[in-house]
Amino acid sequence: MKTRGLIIITLCFSLFGQAQDSVSRTGTENNIRKKATAKNIILLIGDGMGVAQLYAGMVVNNGHLNIEQMKHIGLSKTYSTNDFVTDSGAAGTALATGQKTYKRAIGVSVDTIPIKSILEIAEENNKATGLVATSTITHATPASFIAHQPSRYNYEEIAEDFLKTDIEVFIGGGLKHFNDRKDGQDLTKTLKANGYDVIVNPDDIVNSTSDKIAGLIYEDSPPKHSQGRGDMLPQSAVKAMVTLNRNPNGFFLMIEGSQIDWGAHKKNTDYVVEEMLDFDKTVGEVLKFAEADGNTLVIVTADHETGGMTINEGDIEKGEVKAKFTSFDHTGVMVPVFAYGPGSEDFCGIYENTEIFHKMKQAFGFNDLKKSE
Repeated sequence: MKTRGLIIITLCFSLFGQAQDSVSRTGTENNIRKKATAKNIILLIGDGMGVAQLYAGMVVNNGHLNIEQMKHIGLSKTYSTNDFVTDSGAAGTALATGQKTYKRAIGVSVDTIPIKSILEIAEENNKATGLVATSTITHATPASFIAHQPSRYNYEEIAEDFLKTDIEVFIGGGLKHFNDRKDGQDLTKTLKANGYDVIVNPDDIVNSTSDKIAGLIYEDSPPKHSQGRGDMLPQSAVKAMVTLNRNPNGFFLMIEGSQIDWGAHKKNTDYVVEEMLDFDKTVGEVLKFAEADGNTLVIVTADHETGGMTINEGDIEKGEVKAKFTSFDHTGVMVPVFAYGPGSEDFCGIYENTEIFHKMKQAFGFNDLKKSE
């Protein structure tokens, strides 16, 4: 086991120069080597997931997680333009667009100018797209991939932005932002008119046969995994993959385990672990799909770490862990990045969070700047 670990570390750091080259880009991507492209990309974001959150889940799961199957590993720097400790708006925007911005921004630059996201670029290149989250679908991280707003708290405006895209599947909470609005509009009627199967009951997601799914399955935020949400995340992820995979041109899908962050904000180790394990179960379903497909790049990362979590005691055989937290808020430490599939070797090393966008864009082969910038 030790020998295999050394091989992995050697591989990653032998490619570190390549990661450094991509950091020093001059406005083009000519310095990233040309390679085979991925048909599909699935980006999984564990909100607030640092190494301690990850390892806590591993310990409680008797020492192993599905994420361990992903052998190309890196670290990303998460700071925003106006604060060393970022939030999900700025961090989500960095991952989605390749540009750092100010805290609470959604898909806009420091000057509040809209920036095209990897999801929007994928749509322009005739790929199917999707978002799945255990938060409201209008929450900061999923919103960063589809909306352009000066504040993450513009929930109703973010909901309107969904109707300005060709996204095929979105599943999460936040129904009230679509049908119980200050302006009196019921956006679910517009979604139906646009061909979406609008689903408001979590149990109905798996039964949909539509090519376009608007899964607004909770009025507000989904409950905790242990308080009624159950397998909503892995089941929704599978439904999204199956639906999007009908597109012969491939797809982009972002899946967020939103509530790892919420557990850490509460300094609640049990909450963190149950959400971490739910997220990892979803990773397992995605890796099954990717292995069978053979042309899907899977990336697992975090937008930031939350809570300054550290592990003080644990027992792998008993599946027990005791942790402490330094903060009720986010921290500025680097977060892990895992990758599997075509192009996964490019995710080794240490780099800015913005590089994940550029690496995805390169993996898709989107080098025509007229179409993708």
